[in-house]
Amino acid sequence: MKFAEKIRTLRCQQGKTQKDAADGCGVSLRTYVSYEQEGRYPRNREIYERMAVFFGVDKNYLLTEDEMFVSEAVEQYGDRGRKQAEALVAELTGLFAGGELAESDRDAVMIALQKAYFDCKEDNQKYRKDKT
Repeated sequence: MKFAEKIRTLRCQQGKTQKDAADGCGVSLRTYVSYEQEGRYPRNREIYERMAVFFGVDKNYLLTEDEMFVSEAVEQYGDRGRKQAEALVAELTGLFAGGELAESDRDAVMIALQKAYFDCKEDNQKYRKDKT
């Protein structure tokens, strides 16, 4: 279940409005709606913490492996990193659909690919700094 689905489900189960959730999580209504309806992710982990407290769930429930990867990409590389990370997750999810790998093996592959992504991004940053 994606982040947007999780918070929408939690909010509806608790009978709260989007405005209630936005106020309780300390974000604007527009920002909260973008999480739920546009599939955006919070820019920092503090917001995940506040959401977990507001909804009464463990932060790790909100922050699955894929979402942690996207969140880290946003923190390090901004909107461009988010787009690239989301595209990578979507492609890898498609690759694993109906596959033969056990779930633990899929997780290991996903983690290895995410590490490779960040290593490549960091290498690119080094080369960019050298050119300026």
